[in-house]
Amino acid sequence: MAKALLGHVNSDVRTSSVLAVENRRLRRRVDDLEALVLRLQADNDRLRAAARAERAVEDLQPA
Repeated sequence: MAKALLGHVNSDVRTSSVLAVENRRLRRRVDDLEALVLRLQADNDRLRAAARAERAVEDLQPA
C-alpha cells in the first residue's frame, strides 16, 4: 500500500519548482484582485456619500 501511495508522489524537482512559480503567480494575482476589490469598495462608498449629499441638497431646495 505504501508503495502505491509513494508512486503517486512526484519527486521531480522541476515539477515542484514549476508549481512554486505558479503558486507565486497565483498569490500575486489574488493580492492584485484583493487590492482591486478594496479600491472599488472605497470608490463605491465615495460615490454613495456624494449621491446622499446631492439628495440632501435637493431636499433643501424650495419646490
